[in-house]
Amino acid sequence: MSNNTIDFSTIRRVLVIKLRHHGDVLLSSPVFSVLKNHAPHLEIDALVYHDTVDMLSMHPAIRQVYSIDQNWKSLGILQRAQNEWRLLSALRARHYDLVIHLTEHPRGAWLKYLIGAPYGVARKLTDKKGWFWRNSFTHYYPWLVGNRRHTVELHLDALRRIGIQPSENEKRLTLIAGEAAEARVAALLTQHGLCGKDFIHIHPTSRWLFKCWSEKNVTRLIKTLQERGHTVVLSAAPDSEELAMVERILAPLATPPVNLAGQLSLKELAALTSQARCFVGVDSAPMHIAAAMQTPVVALFGPSGDKEWGPWHTPHQTLTSDYPCRPCGQDGCGGGKISECLTTIPVERVLDAIDTLLQTA
Repeated sequence: MSNNTIDFSTIRRVLVIKLRHHGDVLLSSPVFSVLKNHAPHLEIDALVYHDTVDMLSMHPAIRQVYSIDQNWKSLGILQRAQNEWRLLSALRARHYDLVIHLTEHPRGAWLKYLIGAPYGVARKLTDKKGWFWRNSFTHYYPWLVGNRRHTVELHLDALRRIGIQPSENEKRLTLIAGEAAEARVAALLTQHGLCGKDFIHIHPTSRWLFKCWSEKNVTRLIKTLQERGHTVVLSAAPDSEELAMVERILAPLATPPVNLAGQLSLKELAALTSQARCFVGVDSAPMHIAAAMQTPVVALFGPSGDKEWGPWHTPHQTLTSDYPCRPCGQDGCGGGKISECLTTIPVERVLDAIDTLLQTA
């Protein structure tokens, strides 16, 4: 195993693997920017899950985004094998010189072996992964349990390990909404009498219920903002549970906000939040999307770690409680899907945070 840095003059093609959820994939976007900035001749590809492709598509540093559809698992053995072979063949045809694996997923180790890249970088997880992991890569970077550094910095450690030292102005997230998404959102805003930078964007939901603020608090927040003369635009994923949550939030309001819940793609969500005066939400992919679009962010954190997952490189206010047990990472207190450290954050603190951002924007 080499302990040396890599001479990038000998490297032509790089594959970066990030098999995680939407927000995690977006937080890997600086890796591509930094690589391209320090070695402009590189052809850099990405491998992600199919439903997260939009987090990296159109990234100016990425040549192509390859994907793995998790629905392959439900296919018959033959069809799944055909899909896996098609992907592997496409990756092998690229003749990568370097594989950068940003998670502990075992597929990364197998792909490094099957692709035949001379160099590979991955987390140092030897005790957990055993012999195959220890011998699959040429370079390992530390990933310490309990490390409270931001996830973006941990991703960039993979580059630091092989000799690339990113500057601070290279670390921003990159997300390109695209002309089609921007045009549709512009049409939606016009339809509702908005022209951009004249509304507050609230995304109260998450696929993980234990990360959600209380519905009553969201209702009260919207009502108070409206009474202060603000226009509120609401969004949520096209998921039945999230849409039902939005309906419960809106039911007590005499004047509903602009409700775009379930109507936007990920690219359109990015286009929407880029036009907001500020974004209000919880620890979720839409919060990271807002940060990527350089929209001021008010983020509420409960059991998840704000140091590791907070808004990155954008004006923000991160709100937490002083519960001594947080961040615990648990699925709600007692596994009950409701996190008291989050639901007890008062509406007044959120309003104050919004005021602070609007005054300094």
